Amino acid sequence: MVTLQIENLPDELYNRIQNLAAENNFTLNEAVIYLLKQGFQPNELKIVQQKKPMSEILQKIRSRPRVDPTNFGLPDSTVLIREDRNR
Repeated sequence: MVTLQIENLPDELYNRIQNLAAENNFTLNEAVIYLLKQGFQPNELKIVQQKKPMSEILQKIRSRPRVDPTNFGLPDSTVLIREDRNR
């Protein structure tokens, strides 16, 4: 394999690569290789999800249908919490 050395890498870019590596349990080397692959294959399924605005996340959560746990044979969490508090 070939070794690539990069000179004059801006601190901000280096920090962003470090953050990407930390967030995804990559080494710095793995993060750089991942980014290079993504740059050359933009239609490939991405492992790293882009951060979405909080309003979009909340809207998605609020639009989910309500589920009754008793329909699945599960106890109601309210009853379980009440029992736990009464101990």
